[in-house]
Amino acid sequence: MLTLRTSPASPFGRKVKISAALLGLSDRIEAVPADTNDPEDSLRRQNPLGKIPALILEDGEVLYDSRVIVEYLDHLAGGGKILPAGKDRFTVLRQQALADGIMDAALLQVYEGRYRSADRHEPKWVALQAGKIERGLAYAEAHLSTPAPNLHIGHVALACALGYLDLRMGGTWRETHPRLVAWLADFEARVPAFAKTRVTA
Repeated sequence: MLTLRTSPASPFGRKVKISAALLGLSDRIEAVPADTNDPEDSLRRQNPLGKIPALILEDGEVLYDSRVIVEYLDHLAGGGKILPAGKDRFTVLRQQALADGIMDAALLQVYEGRYRSADRHEPKWVALQAGKIERGLAYAEAHLSTPAPNLHIGHVALACALGYLDLRMGGTWRETHPRLVAWLADFEARVPAFAKTRVTA
């Protein structure tokens, strides 16, 4: 049994869980909650960075971060399932990088509010992260919002990014990105794991 150290609200952990479901590997993975703020949590021994997600293999080796874990899961499922080979691979990896960047920027905004008192918030820093999200969403709206016949990791990552913006940013992105709203509805209808991994707080 593989062990996934993550938290329910982590968009990167969610990306791994949905990928595992698409690859038919969910029954081989046990999700174990991790507290990144707790110095006593074994996560810091499993991943020196103390970050989630981390995947503990059956031989005790640990893989991190989500991109590496997804590569491993695709390999475990036979390869070329959600990470294609050849030239198409780089298009897919670029889409994953865009979505991961949106998630990173959203997380940084959340951390700014969570770990700094209101009088210490840095407006320029918040605006910088907000700009990354808006440019990423604008690109996705224009270029990535047409449902594809075959789903890949770029689609999974984008769905998780949008889901995280729903969770932490109140879904305000929906007001100005109607094509992505429709795209996400299509993704959710095709991927039951998206609803199963949703959290509301």
